Amino acid sequence: MKINLKIFFWIPAIVGLLSLAACNQATGRDSDKTANKKDTLSITVLQTADIHGQLDPHPELFWENEKIVFKERGGLANIKTLFERERKKNPGRTIIVDGGDLIQGSGYAALSEGRIFPDLISEMNYDVIIPGNWEVVYGKERMMDIMTHYNTPVIAQNMFHEKDGKELFPPYWTKEIEGVKIGFIGINDPDVPVRQNPIFSEGITFSGIEDEVKELIDTVKKEEELDVLFLITHFGVFKQVDLADRELAKEVDYILGNDTHERLREPIQGKYAKVTEPGAFGSFVGKLTLHFVDGELVGDDYELMDVDPEVYPADPELQRLVDKAKEPYEEHLETVVGYTATPIYRYLTVENPMDNMITDAARWKTGVDISISNGFRFGNPIVPENGKPAPITRANLWNLLPVNEKVKTGEVTGQQVKDWLEREMHNAFAKNPTERFGGWLVRFSGMQVDFNSQGEKGERVQSITINGEPMKMDEYYTISACVRPGDPVDNLCRIPDVKNVEVKDYYIHDVVEEYLRKNSPVSPKLEGRAYCEYLGQYSFSTVPKTDYKFQ
Repeated sequence: MKINLKIFFWIPAIVGLLSLAACNQATGRDSDKTANKKDTLSITVLQTADIHGQLDPHPELFWENEKIVFKERGGLANIKTLFERERKKNPGRTIIVDGGDLIQGSGYAALSEGRIFPDLISEMNYDVIIPGNWEVVYGKERMMDIMTHYNTPVIAQNMFHEKDGKELFPPYWTKEIEGVKIGFIGINDPDVPVRQNPIFSEGITFSGIEDEVKELIDTVKKEEELDVLFLITHFGVFKQVDLADRELAKEVDYILGNDTHERLREPIQGKYAKVTEPGAFGSFVGKLTLHFVDGELVGDDYELMDVDPEVYPADPELQRLVDKAKEPYEEHLETVVGYTATPIYRYLTVENPMDNMITDAARWKTGVDISISNGFRFGNPIVPENGKPAPITRANLWNLLPVNEKVKTGEVTGQQVKDWLEREMHNAFAKNPTERFGGWLVRFSGMQVDFNSQGEKGERVQSITINGEPMKMDEYYTISACVRPGDPVDNLCRIPDVKNVEVKDYYIHDVVEEYLRKNSPVSPKLEGRAYCEYLGQYSFSTVPKTDYKFQ
């Protein structure tokens, strides 16, 4: 873009300019650079991801100087303050994006079934939003009702009504800023019906990220005459980096990634596109600044911004709405149900104190040999201060266990346990990123496993001990996990053909509350229940073929 200025000079001014030009030439300065300087336009793209229903500031885990530290971060009203400051810095040139998993993950989200979010998210003034893998948690009808009341465009290229095959949402969104046209294509995880309880996504079908996406990219880039094309994706950093290297992304400039809660402090440069991912739980905002000269993208800057409540105090109006939204559920959720003398947290790839406590509670209640907790990254830390045990509330329990299902028990052979662990390890550590499924290992109580994450598929497990004895392949062991509605009756945490299955009449939250009442203060620690020498004790996610480090 050029700014055309018509300037009329008096004759004396022309004489003065000629004299100045001669002076510049004599001193070696080039006045033409100033006279012919083109416009520079900077456009800011802010990104949040995987907020998971977190409404308020909370403890957040950081890895600094080879140790874990905790800092207060997040809060919707604090994010709103950050948004408004950034908009004021670059008025009319700021685009704000959310990459999904907004409406699930907290007690306030669960008990309201997401109903509290339309008013709150409308007040945030996002420009475009995509659904994540957890948006289906309350069913299709509830998801559509919530997301269509954000007063914000929602896009998803690969979600369809099962009955007629029509799109749930528009596939893309564009915006023009001072002659520069930017497009965004939304892509959710095609594996949602497998990753989540199958019943959640009934009535919805998903397409993959192959031919349909390539065709849409080519069409949108050309027909919309875009200067910059973004993909907003929700299927994890491993697959997003792989996508950036594929011919499919040849016409893509940036992939705004989401899902795996990674904190990319700088974009990962793929063969064709750059990839970002801005952490989770509202603790961070990604800030990508695009620089244009004469309408052409010439560079960018990136910063992962901490949502520090001391730097970004809560926006008063949004905080009022948050407080109002919490009122019907607050007394129940803020009830203290136990205490912990040691920090309870997740984020580690293999073993976490949080899951050690949960699986210990389940094994204590059921009396089984092995209790299992699914591998994921939910849950804000619970941190004792000043040498005193920290209270654990029902709100904390929902953060740790965002879906409250009944406990299920059964019997499996040692061979079934080994085969299952090998599959789960491949899901977490596959060398081919397209074969990774989540990125974290399942957790358990009653079993100790040594493994090699760098081994070949089916050959990672090195030893398994159950109740202090080497596991026998032909012996039966009792196990427990949570029900996954929609799974076959004889399937337990992705283990098929389980014998003597029984669904208990109590829920996992009831189990943990009872355990805490009788055993507080608890002191869960890392115990080497699953250990890999290559990964070490403090193993955070890694992204193959990059120098990314979790911080």
